[in-house]
Amino acid sequence: MMKIDQQLEHYILSHTVEEDPLLQRLYRETCLKLVNGRMCSGHLQGSILTLFSKLLAPQRVLEIGTYTGYSAICLAKGMPIGGKLHTIEINDELEEFAARYFRESGLRDRIIQHIGDATAILPQLNESFDLAFLDADKRQYLAHYAQILPKMNQGGLIIADNTLWGGKVVGKVSRNDEQTLAILAFNDFVKNDSRVEVTILPIRDGMTLLRKI
Repeated sequence: MMKIDQQLEHYILSHTVEEDPLLQRLYRETCLKLVNGRMCSGHLQGSILTLFSKLLAPQRVLEIGTYTGYSAICLAKGMPIGGKLHTIEINDELEEFAARYFRESGLRDRIIQHIGDATAILPQLNESFDLAFLDADKRQYLAHYAQILPKMNQGGLIIADNTLWGGKVVGKVSRNDEQTLAILAFNDFVKNDSRVEVTILPIRDGMTLLRKI
């Protein structure tokens, strides 16, 4: 896998569709105000999410892990008129942060915010989805996947983020490193799941694409 240094990253971004000024501001505010601001999707990953959304033209999108709303806006930008995106965030302190940017983006009518534990909220969603983005607690990935897959339409796409986990997936893992162990278990499970086709993209921290057969 090619290591992306700052110079190469700048080249890639300079040859990628321009970042929305609103998203630039959202990203900057996230990094200034939150300790783990790097969790925000950012320009390259955001442009990929929008592209997938445009290609699939999903009527229903599911996101687990709203954070400050960057990825939700990127997904919603690609949706057709009338489409709805359900986004779930467990941290209630981030609700208004994301909601403010949803309003400013002009996409508020497409985005439905849920605050709470996704494992409790998902059974309440009487929807089937064309596209899902999984970017929450890595220790819950397998549990979330088990709940999401039955709700996906045939041919639907699940995108799981952080599946290379800073390269830790190929190193020696401590028995106490629950996050890395959970990512490894998720990656192994979906690779052998006959219900999906799987590809890992070495973009940012790893993005796994899972197409429901």
